[in-house]
Amino acid sequence: MQTDLQVSELRRQYDIEGYCIARNAIDPELVQEVRDHLDWLAKRHPDVRPEHYHNWMIAHDAFWVRLISDERLLDICEQFIGPNIALFGSHYIAKPPRDGQAVLWHQDGAYWPLDPMEVTTLWLAADDSTPENGCMKVIPRTQHLEFFEMKERTDVANVLNSGIDENVVDVERAVDIILKPGDVSIHHPNIIHGSEANLSDKWRRGLTIRYIPTSTRIIVPEGKLWESAFLLRGEAVPGINKYYPFPKYDPETSMDFKGRENWPPPGKG
Repeated sequence: MQTDLQVSELRRQYDIEGYCIARNAIDPELVQEVRDHLDWLAKRHPDVRPEHYHNWMIAHDAFWVRLISDERLLDICEQFIGPNIALFGSHYIAKPPRDGQAVLWHQDGAYWPLDPMEVTTLWLAADDSTPENGCMKVIPRTQHLEFFEMKERTDVANVLNSGIDENVVDVERAVDIILKPGDVSIHHPNIIHGSEANLSDKWRRGLTIRYIPTSTRIIVPEGKLWESAFLLRGEAVPGINKYYPFPKYDPETSMDFKGRENWPPPGKG
């Protein structure tokens, strides 16, 4: 894993600021597969905006599970939640040129059925992510705040249709998370963040990956299985969560990808 900061420094910055950035987390070849995957999803789901490819699409998509279980991403994640890692969710927020929707100020954990709220988000860039095309912005050091109420917002087009009352957000402290393809930002579930609409001529494509330690319970009705629950590394905690097996490659449910002939890994299928 190549990063601009050593892992210990990544964790130190995360603990202080609520976010950090790992550069060159994955190679350009895999970045191109991410872009190809988005094109494949667009053809498969023509009625879904590209900001809304998420959890319900994952369970049978072999490439998606291959991507979120990449050892380089899990190595980064392990520094924040430990060696026993599960997937809670994943969501492409791909903002098309001139029409990409904003994400209003919010805190991720306010939306999530997790107990305890031990979760770390990796945001993987598939394009340059800049202020011009609607990169993520964070309010540093807000990870220590309690969750604010998320209020419905339909007065402006936005991905979540909700957000925090903007009067409580100190926007003067906002920091742009500027990324190159293959970079990853990592952020805390309580940190206040959002992004502007993409009015530029360039795509801003990125994938959020929500990792939890296997000791965190996904709260679902008894007997139900969360739609994107996978055990990715280490050991499950008995009685906490049920997990899907890794999906086999099937051209009906996944795009072709490098290494698919040896997918899934031994013991994961």
